[in-house]
Formats: sequence, structure tokens, C-alpha cells
Amino acid sequence: MGQELSQQQTLIQTQTQTLAPQQLLVVRLLELPVTDLEGRVRNELLENSALEETPAGESEEREQTDDRDNEVDGAYDDEYNTVDSYSADQRADYASDDDMPDYLLNQNNDEGEQRTFQMGNSDSFYDRLISQLGEYDVSDKQREIIKYLIGSLDDDGLLRKDVAAISDELAIYHNLDATVEEIKEALHTLQTFEPCGIAGRNLQECLLLQLRDEDYGSDCKEVEIQILEQSFDDFTHKRLDKLSERYHLTAEEMKRVYGELTRLNPRPGSGLSDTTGQNMQQIIPDFLVTEDEDGGFVVKLNNGDVPQLRVSRSFKELLDEYSKNRKNMSREQKDAYIYSKQKVDAAQNFINAIRQRQETLMKTMTTIVALQRTFFEEGDESLLHPMILKDVAVRTGLDISTISRVSNSKYVQTDFGVFPLKFFFNDTFVTKEGEELSKVKIKTTLKELISSEDKADPLSDEMLAAMLKKKGYAVARRTVAKYREQLGIPVARLRK
Repeated sequence: MGQELSQQQTLIQTQTQTLAPQQLLVVRLLELPVTDLEGRVRNELLENSALEETPAGESEEREQTDDRDNEVDGAYDDEYNTVDSYSADQRADYASDDDMPDYLLNQNNDEGEQRTFQMGNSDSFYDRLISQLGEYDVSDKQREIIKYLIGSLDDDGLLRKDVAAISDELAIYHNLDATVEEIKEALHTLQTFEPCGIAGRNLQECLLLQLRDEDYGSDCKEVEIQILEQSFDDFTHKRLDKLSERYHLTAEEMKRVYGELTRLNPRPGSGLSDTTGQNMQQIIPDFLVTEDEDGGFVVKLNNGDVPQLRVSRSFKELLDEYSKNRKNMSREQKDAYIYSKQKVDAAQNFINAIRQRQETLMKTMTTIVALQRTFFEEGDESLLHPMILKDVAVRTGLDISTISRVSNSKYVQTDFGVFPLKFFFNDTFVTKEGEELSKVKIKTTLKELISSEDKADPLSDEMLAAMLKKKGYAVARRTVAKYREQLGIPVARLRK
């Protein structure tokens, strides 16, 4: 029996989501770092004659008219004693035929200052320090020791290896017999290099090197040195009342001394490049986060050279004139009106998109600071809490994809250096006791175990896994291998 062919018509209902042009514009602007945003805004100014820069004088007059708009989101204020956001544009009704007010975008630059941080250079971290070695009159042996010390510095410019371990490494790897005293002498020479504070063996020594530098000028220098030498723990935990009582300082004097100390650089190597053969690369951070004297955080959005924007007054006046003579307009005048209206709408949409970008960026950054508060207080990577995109999304009420776009290609300048926003996101590790730990903490512990191992008999991944387990981190051998590779540490046989 032949097979019968038939046609059927069915109706299927599906739901798809399509981004509106305005939403698409916001998404594209959100992805741009401040350096690319500058070019995007300049291009828009060239393409749309209804969009223009706001004269500086006018922006200053209008900047104080709406204090309420200076708050990012009241829900975040309890996380900080101070949150200093950008000045938002004036809230007004959408431009219409009868009433078309100016729309401003107010920058939050410090007197127009644009902060630039060098993240790459044609010279490496190692090369820039080695070049300074030529200025010192030292023996050949001391020169070789200093070279090895430079190569042993961490990314932040500190030397966390034990001097005795370095003596062993020099003997094993370089057949150089150097006593602990000879290495200390070489280290003392290296600590006079620029930037000041380089090769400190811990944060305390790093800051003290800066205080003792001849070029450091402060009326309170002696008491600052005493505080770091004798009361470092109280200083790091901001026990100002205790410090002021111990050193016989008034509250005002203590606040001034503390302010001086917090301006020292805890990461002297962060400004030096870690790569070679690259062209000069300048990174302009999108955010500036600093801790104030009261223990709160000031969060600012860096707008770089992005100009303040408004809808062109000449276009507004033209539309006002057209709207008053609608009945008597010729065909050409109506076409001109439609053209002008389209340009004004596009200009207003662009201004609104820029404003929405600013609000989204500030919400995201203030939430990251709230969730990673201990890091912003101490600057210690091991203090990073487990945090994923969803954590920030839930707290801000934004979509996960939005948080992802914000965190890509964005940088923040902190009291401890410049960091990409991705640095603050890390997975969770749960111990047997149910405690949640950041995987950064496990990596830090792993790095410490390897740095203190016997170089003649380095630890295998299996042995490292067992040692981590004793410390409460029950990770598998393959996980140890993965973390080791991510840290750039070779296998045991290559560490001999």
C-alpha cells in the first residue's frame, strides 16, 4: 500500500527577547572602558549635530541643583561611612515639541585630572632594576647576589623568601657560595633602589624603608617610624585611640599621622612592568577607590576626557519655532522638523545611555567594595572572599550578563595598586567544617609551601595535597597541579 503524503499547518507560540535600539546602545557603552568611551563620545558629537558639549561655566551652575542625584543608591550607604559618586545629569521630562530642557552629564573628575597608570613597558621589572645596579660600586659576587635577589622579588616588589633559603638556592642553582651576612649586605644595597620600599621582606619593612628615605619629608617622621616599629599591629587595625594614647598625640595629630602613613606605597613593584618586548601601554582605571580617615570608602567613577553633553540649543530653538507654526509649515519645513526631531531624539537617547552606564558602573563597583571590604582595608589577596557574578547581580538587582560586561576590560585604582575587576571574582571552596574559603587563599598557602620547601628535594603534587589537607584544605592532587600551573610554578623535578 502506497504511503500517503499530507500537509498540515500548525501554529506554534514562542517567546523571544530582542533588545530595543536604546537597550543595545546601553549594552555597547557599558562594555567600553573609559579610554574607548572617550572616542565613542567624540564620534557621536561629530555624527550628530544636535549633540554638543556643555560649556564648563553652565555645568558648574547646574551641578548643585539636585543633591539627591549625587547618591548612587541609598541601599549601599550602610556599607560605607562615605560613598562619593559622580554627579548625575539633571532629571527632566523627555524633550518634546513644547518643552525641551537641557540635559547635562556632569563629570566627577578632580579638577579635570585624568589618572593614568603604566601597566606595561618595553623594559621588564627585572631590567629596570638591573639597570640601576650599574650605578653602584659593588664586587662581582655582590652583583650576582643582587641579580638573584631581583629575580626573587614578588610582583608587588617585596622579597618574601628567607635569606637562608636564598643562600641554599645560590649554592644549588648557581654554584655560588654566599653566606647569610653577604646576602643581607646585598639586600641592603637593593633596598636603596628605586622605587623606594623595593625588596622589603614584609609590608612593615617596606613602609619603614620609605619613611627612612632621605627624600621623605614629614614633621611627624620620628613618631611615624616608632609606630611602625613598635605598634605595627595597632596601625594595621586602625586602633587610633590606643596609638594616640601611647605616643601622646591629640586626636587631630593622630589623624594627621595616620593619613601620612596610609599614603605610603605598600606595593612598590606594582608600577613596574612584569613583561618584556611590549609597546608602552597606558591603563586608565575606570574607578578610584580610597579609604578615608573614618574607615569608610570613597568610590569615584573616572570619566577621563569624556565631555559633558547636552542637546543643542539651536536645535531646541528650531523645534520650538516649528511647533508654534505647525499649521503653516510647508512640505520642506515639515521635513526639516522631522529631521531635527530625529537628531534631538538620538542625542537624548545617547545622553540617557551614558547616564545609565554611569549608574550601573557605580552600583557594581560599590557592591564589589562592600563584598570585598577586608581586601580594600588590608590589600592582602588571601583576604578575598568567595565571590561570583551572581553575588553582585543579586545585590545590585542587575542581570548577571550586565555584571559580566562591567567587569570585562575595567580597572580600579586602590590604595594597594591597580587591579582588573576580574581580580575580585573567585570561586568558593568549602572545608569539611562547612567554612567557605576563597580559592585565592588556597593558592596563597600552596605558594608558601613551595617557597619554603627543601630545594634539594622539592615537594610533589601529592605531598602538597597532603600538606594542604592538614591545613584544612582537602583538595585533590590534580587540583593542586592546576593551581600550581596557574601560579606559574613548574613541577617538582624542574624545581631542583
